[in-house]
Amino acid sequence: MSYFNLKNRSLVAETDWSKEEFDSVLKLTEQMKGLYYSGQPTPYLAYKTFLMLFFSGSTRTRQSFEAAMTQLGGHAQFLNPQTMRISLEEKPGAGESIKDTAKVMARFGDGIGIRLLDDQIGYYGQGDEIMRRIAEYAEVPVINMASDIYHPCQSLTDIFTMKEKLGEVRGKKIVITWVYSPWVRGRCSVQGTALISSLYGMDVVVAHPPEYGLDPQVLEQCQALAGRSGGSFQIVHELDQALEGATVVFPRNWYSGRRYEQGKEAELKLAQQHQDWRYTQERQRRLANPGYLLHCMPVDRGNEVDSQVCDDPELSFIYDQAENRLHVQKALLALTMGGRV
Repeated sequence: MSYFNLKNRSLVAETDWSKEEFDSVLKLTEQMKGLYYSGQPTPYLAYKTFLMLFFSGSTRTRQSFEAAMTQLGGHAQFLNPQTMRISLEEKPGAGESIKDTAKVMARFGDGIGIRLLDDQIGYYGQGDEIMRRIAEYAEVPVINMASDIYHPCQSLTDIFTMKEKLGEVRGKKIVITWVYSPWVRGRCSVQGTALISSLYGMDVVVAHPPEYGLDPQVLEQCQALAGRSGGSFQIVHELDQALEGATVVFPRNWYSGRRYEQGKEAELKLAQQHQDWRYTQERQRRLANPGYLLHCMPVDRGNEVDSQVCDDPELSFIYDQAENRLHVQKALLALTMGGRV
């Protein structure tokens, strides 16, 4: 394990780094959290700047990254691409090219974060493509703050939280299940958590109605990671079957593979056909063992999961999980932006 090897490394996907490299982040996260609660300062990135391109809004991503950089002694600068002249179309007259924007940003800051989700792109995969192009041209590390395919900051937080709560996660069953909600949400969080859980040897079950299959390439990656880690990976189309014996349950809505073809209204109508897909207290008590709640939030209470499960102090991980984004991101920023820790 070498912290040094992560300096100036970009992180766009859960498959970009090895397990050993993620172990370095998790080890430092634990130290960072301990220092946070002991009141010890962590000025490892003093006078450094993290530039954040928010093509898409967030509930807590901006808060957690800005707090992280402040606690590291640096500064996080919020950038709204809609007020800049950057263009995602590479054609004359459209605006400044991605190449020019990335190269100049690298002159101003020590790292770049990008959040580019489903409503701001024209087709599935475009967000990931744009992040990789920015990373190609920028001479500083680029961190994915959520794309249409991957969400490494969240998935690292999820595996850290599970290890913190459960100890050894290898062999533990995690169920990542589609559930009903009228919100029409993206895939990145569930795909990222499936990948990281497979990497760490968990028994991963992805459950969904037949229309809600995830990215085939991501599923292949999960299968390969599970095979190497000693875990398992399977897909089922019946919720109660999936929940049987689950240690951890991640219930979240995501859109179908036809989202860009048929639009949001059709997605809503499709979801309404499966309103019985919910993580209820009754299902948790009858099927799971014990069915600890993992959720990236915001959670659609009463649709995705019952409020009684969300508020159960023994079962629900959600608030500790949300807090852990701060500590994971501090570790990630310190290691990639060259802090001496």
